[in-house]
Amino acid sequence: MNFKYICIANFQKKKNMVLSMTGFGKATCTVGTKKITIEIKSLNGKQLDLSSRVPSIYREKDLDLRNLVSQRLERGKVEFGVFLENLGTESSSQLNGPVIQAYCKQIMQISKDLSIPLPSDWFSVLLRLPEAMKTETQELDELEWNKVRDAFSEALDALVEFRTKEGASLRRVFEEKISNIRKLLKEIDPYEKERIVKVKERILDNLASLQDVNYDKNRFEQELIYYIEKLDVNEEKNRLAQHLKYFEETMDSEENCGKKLGFIAQEIGREINTLGSKSNHSEMQKIVVKMKDELEQIKEQVLNVL
Repeated sequence: MNFKYICIANFQKKKNMVLSMTGFGKATCTVGTKKITIEIKSLNGKQLDLSSRVPSIYREKDLDLRNLVSQRLERGKVEFGVFLENLGTESSSQLNGPVIQAYCKQIMQISKDLSIPLPSDWFSVLLRLPEAMKTETQELDELEWNKVRDAFSEALDALVEFRTKEGASLRRVFEEKISNIRKLLKEIDPYEKERIVKVKERILDNLASLQDVNYDKNRFEQELIYYIEKLDVNEEKNRLAQHLKYFEETMDSEENCGKKLGFIAQEIGREINTLGSKSNHSEMQKIVVKMKDELEQIKEQVLNVL
C-alpha cells in the first residue's frame, strides 16, 4: 500500500468528512514479460455491489481482491478489472499436432469415401476445428501475485483520493445551498407580520360586509387568535434553522455521512413544505419555492455521498 497516498487521503479526510462514491483508480506493474494493468471504478449505490474481470491465471485470487475492495470501499457499485499483456514472444497457446493430424486423416478418408474434393486451404479448415490449439496451464507465482496485489492496493489508494477530491466538491455545493436556504429563511421575516395583519383585516372586512349578522365579539376574538396561531410559522422557522445547522455539523464530524445527510435533507424538506402550506402569502410562497429548488439540488448530490 502506498504510504504517500494514505497520508494524503487521511489529511484530506480529516479536513473534509464528505466522501463521494464516484471514483476511479488505475495502477500498473511489470513482472518478467508481463504487464499487468489494474483499473477500479465506483459509482453511487445503497450497498457495496462488486463485479470483477480477472484473467484465468489470477482467478483463484478473485476473492482476495474482493476482500481488499470491501475493506476500503464501504458502499457503491464497484467494478474492477485486471488486464494482462505479454510483452515478450512467449505464448501459452500452441498447435495441437496430434489432434490436427487426426483431423487431416479423417478429412482425407471422408473425401475418398464421398468422392468430394479435398480443401484447397488446409490450415484455414484445420485450425478452426475444436482443440486444434492447446493452452498450457500456468501456475501463479507467489512473487508475481505479491506485485499484482501491491498494484491493486495502489489503484485503490488512487480511487480513494479521487473520492476525497469529489467529496470536497460536493461539500462546496452543500455549503452554498445551505447558505442560500438560510438567507431565504431570513427573507420571510418582513412578510410574516404583514401577513398576519392582512389576514385579520380581511376577516374583519368580510364580517363588516355581512348585514344583520350578530356574533359574540369575545368569541370571535378567541377564534381569530386561534386561527392566527395556526398560521404562525416561528416553530417551523426554528426547526428549519436547526436542521440546517445539523446538516453542516454532520458534514464536519461524521465519516461516511451520506445516508444521514439524506435523512436530514428529508427533515429540511418537511419544514419547508409546512412553511409553504401555512404561509398564505404570495411573496412567502415564492421564497418557499426557491428554498425547494435549493433543497432539490442538495438531495440530488447527497445520493453520491458515501
